[in-house]
Amino acid sequence: MSVEAAVPGSQSTGKSRWLARLSLALAGLAVVILVIFAGLASLAMLAVAVAAAVVSLAAAYVFLARRGVLRWLALAVFVLVPIAVIVVYAFRNLLWVAITAAAAWLLAGTTARLALAGNQEDWRMPEHPAQPPARRPYLIMNPKSGDGKVGKFDLKRKAEALGAEVFLLGGPEHVDVAAVARKAVTEGADLLGVAGGDGTQALVAGIAAEHGIPFVVISAGTRNHFALDLGLNRENPSACLGALSDGVELRVDLGRINGQVFVNNASFGAYAEVVETPAYRDDKLNTTLNLLPDLLQGQRGVRLSARADDTEIRSPQALLVANNPYGTGDIAGLSRRARLDAGVLGVIGVKVRNVQQAIDLLRGRRAVGVRVLCTKKIEITADAPQIPVGVDGEALSMSTPVVCTISPGALRVWVPRDRPGVVPPKPPINWARLWHLAGIHRKRAEVAA
Repeated sequence: MSVEAAVPGSQSTGKSRWLARLSLALAGLAVVILVIFAGLASLAMLAVAVAAAVVSLAAAYVFLARRGVLRWLALAVFVLVPIAVIVVYAFRNLLWVAITAAAAWLLAGTTARLALAGNQEDWRMPEHPAQPPARRPYLIMNPKSGDGKVGKFDLKRKAEALGAEVFLLGGPEHVDVAAVARKAVTEGADLLGVAGGDGTQALVAGIAAEHGIPFVVISAGTRNHFALDLGLNRENPSACLGALSDGVELRVDLGRINGQVFVNNASFGAYAEVVETPAYRDDKLNTTLNLLPDLLQGQRGVRLSARADDTEIRSPQALLVANNPYGTGDIAGLSRRARLDAGVLGVIGVKVRNVQQAIDLLRGRRAVGVRVLCTKKIEITADAPQIPVGVDGEALSMSTPVVCTISPGALRVWVPRDRPGVVPPKPPINWARLWHLAGIHRKRAEVAA
């Protein structure tokens, strides 16, 4: 078997092959620019850049983990280090070299990801006919959600014009949204939908899945993460109503935490501890900065432990359990989900106890303090009978052990046929695979023959 055939996804199309070659050429150009125009100074330039990155990350950790004068000194270092690097490069007349080489390297990374992206159809969930048509759609709308998007976009009138019955959440008294949805189904509703935040979406989605009826997401919340990963229009919530007149069906997984449904994620540790604090709602920034030092140094909060299959994650400071894995766009892999039908939970655990471990985060997923895995079930235990949990952005308290599972294909989501769609995920850059994709090794073999 050839090397290329042994590497998954390495079969190259003409476009991918030339993108791979362009990426390798740009990477080589970045090196050539440094060598020709900087000479031996290029090694010093790289050393300065790496040292600056290490110092900046260490300063960022100290800023978050300490209080008082040390915190503000760390902030000063974080701000001044990049400026100092620019001054050093400029003084040595190497600034333009650094900028040009960095631009070439950035373009090399961009073209590499495009070359490795593969078949875009694999990034999209299969679409099914939205059949049979809903005769009695029932939509629950929160006028306060998303700074009043329900009113701004006239969602109630537009939904009723499409034949939907609309229930508005209003008044000072608490409304049991799940009970409202259940009552609607017993009275004949054959489709449920929500214009509101992800927490409300999850509650009603659970009822829709329980009864096997379609569910419609209207992006009237503040962040609309669920709508984002479904490829819906977040700028114009009324466009989501197109699912009622010209829609397609997606079969979506649902996460469950101690039996409760979540559509995005459940977070444990530092984030959950901060969000649970009463002062957080009124002063998010200061509350977070005041609590983080104790949380990062282990002087506050519960001690967590998690087990998934044969893997144990011990004492993570932050643990995220997601309904399907997030992409690989940043240091911990937390960006967005291209598909919601893989049938697995995505788990990310982070433990950073000191500056050295903070610097190690530069290694991304390979960092000692970062654990990334996929599983169908994970159990979280703690040294306390109750722990704070952030479930789809809502602060809750749950009894331990907390068990998270996945329900594959449990939810029938109707989305408009005409929608922005999901952005293709960024594949990790693998230079060995890129080299084979470019086909350079084959050309050398042919020449040698």
